[in-house]
Amino acid sequence: MDFYEVLEKRRTYRDFSDREVSNEILERVIGAAFKAPTNDHLRQLEFVVVRDRENIAKVIAPLAKNMAAFKELVAEVDESDDKDKMAMFADALPKQQRMLIQSGLLIIPFFRQLTWPLLKPAEQSSLNYFASAWCALENMLLAATAEGLGTVFHIPVSDEADKIKKIVNVPSEYEFICLLTMGYPAENAFLPKQKAIHIEDKVHTNV
Repeated sequence: MDFYEVLEKRRTYRDFSDREVSNEILERVIGAAFKAPTNDHLRQLEFVVVRDRENIAKVIAPLAKNMAAFKELVAEVDESDDKDKMAMFADALPKQQRMLIQSGLLIIPFFRQLTWPLLKPAEQSSLNYFASAWCALENMLLAATAEGLGTVFHIPVSDEADKIKKIVNVPSEYEFICLLTMGYPAENAFLPKQKAIHIEDKVHTNV
């Protein structure tokens, strides 16, 4: 696929087949993360890779008690009166745990937060490490798409991040941005309708 085809095909999948992702493909996808721009030029990224559903279930155990909070988001979605958003949330909310287990491959991207506490930035530039990590993740999403894989991530809420860091035993100066799973999409995988965006409505010139 050429680059713009990859962009077009990049979608969020929450339903995966049992087909295993090879280590060779996994290394290429993670390798793409290190091609992204980084604020300090050092690319201080580390990745925890968890295979097999039983092992993944142990890592994501802290998500279980937050399921009720996810369900409460439905009320917020209702207020938007957007049918496409409703359809996406109706599919996504019940699958928050299952989607991370189903593919049998969980990746946790870590970065070093060396200056300000992540959630208490002094200014925008205090988030540089965080922003660099998300640039790296986007490269991974596109690389996975080029490999024929589907991806989905869960951003930790409440105390999930701290508990998961303890489970995987990472140094205190490291933070993670999300729980990422990728795999070969199931034949009947649900794909929410993409919102149509008109570029001319989003670009403001010489204002």
